[in-house]
Amino acid sequence: MKQDHGDKLIDTVTLDQCLGGARSVKCMVWETSLLDAQEGIRFRGYTIPELQEKLPTFSGITKDEPLPEGLLWLLLTGEIPTKAQVDMVTKDLNDRATLPAHVEPLIRSFPKTMHPMTQLSIAVLALQTESVFAKEYAAGAPKTKYWEFVYEDSMNLIARLPEVAALIYRCKYHDGKLGAKDPTLDYSANFNRMLGFNNASFDELMRLYITIHSDHEGGNASAHATHLVGSTLSDPYLALSGGLNALAGPLHGLANQEVLGWIINLKKTFDERGLEVNKDTIKEFAWETLKSGKVIPGYGHAVLRKTDPRYTCQREFALKHLPDDELFKVVETIYQVVPDVLLEHGKTKNPFPNVDSHSGVLLQHYGFKEHEYYTVLFGVGRAFGVLSQLFWDRALGLPLERPKSVTPEWIVDFFNKNPEGLKVK
Repeated sequence: MKQDHGDKLIDTVTLDQCLGGARSVKCMVWETSLLDAQEGIRFRGYTIPELQEKLPTFSGITKDEPLPEGLLWLLLTGEIPTKAQVDMVTKDLNDRATLPAHVEPLIRSFPKTMHPMTQLSIAVLALQTESVFAKEYAAGAPKTKYWEFVYEDSMNLIARLPEVAALIYRCKYHDGKLGAKDPTLDYSANFNRMLGFNNASFDELMRLYITIHSDHEGGNASAHATHLVGSTLSDPYLALSGGLNALAGPLHGLANQEVLGWIINLKKTFDERGLEVNKDTIKEFAWETLKSGKVIPGYGHAVLRKTDPRYTCQREFALKHLPDDELFKVVETIYQVVPDVLLEHGKTKNPFPNVDSHSGVLLQHYGFKEHEYYTVLFGVGRAFGVLSQLFWDRALGLPLERPKSVTPEWIVDFFNKNPEGLKVK
């Protein structure tokens, strides 16, 4: 492609985009997924409903949720795996899952006041002592072999994240004791067992949760940060830690806990005022929120201009598994009201719900109430996507990322000389 089309224009950049976070500027190659403003995310060309139909499930029943191990195969190879191939991935991850001896004592030493995302980032860095890529690079490995070592690191890191994340959860919120893993179970169910949950329906939710949070093309902050750090030939541990630090921001992965907080506050306010949850009372509360200068969390997206398919599949899960849940009824009523309120308010390009608008309520239903921790679950899922892409970054030999920055003075001088901007020929 570079030889045939390298000097051809694929996009232009406006000053609004330069000042506005490089929004929608086409300047990255991302192998594993593509986000369309109207259609939503496609993983290797497949929509979420298509993944739910085609990827193997733990039970073998097509209507159950797809196994993240199957998605990992798809992201790495571009092919839908068989159940036997998915079982092979599950076994491989289980075989790689043992933590280095120094990591568990480190996690247990963290103060309980430390945010779980800070703990996760530090723990991932602590795992870096086992980096195959770092050792082989230091030994003078040829560039043609880099992808092999990134693959080993990525698989090891994905395999070890559940125990790391479970240790953080059990030490911060409970007695520090991990539940026992079961070699007959899959990645998601064993993660739940270590967290302390033993519920087949919750296992299904975790499979769905990890799958839909895995990848959302390359421009989001956690994916881009992982790609950027990895482009320096930092190993996958260093790169993923950078991505997790981005995910921890309130404008990115931390949003899911803010959404749940808003919903719980809504319910509390209604109870105090003696109000029932219906379209009229939700509409009034939504306007009350907006007129106070606050936003309604969980609505809007930087790219999407329709309801996020990741929201839709979680809504369908709730309708199937917890249709009578009290908080789900609140979320469902919000969904029926808020988009019209936001359209009338007129200050959002996308008035529809995103992935964060629903996930917290599902977790609450199963007794997972520590919403400060939810972004860690997001991080476990996001590792599947960004590390698959990091593998392809090295396989394709993508270079160090180095965009050009300009100063405000440069911009003023440029428009003094070019009042109409650049003319595209």
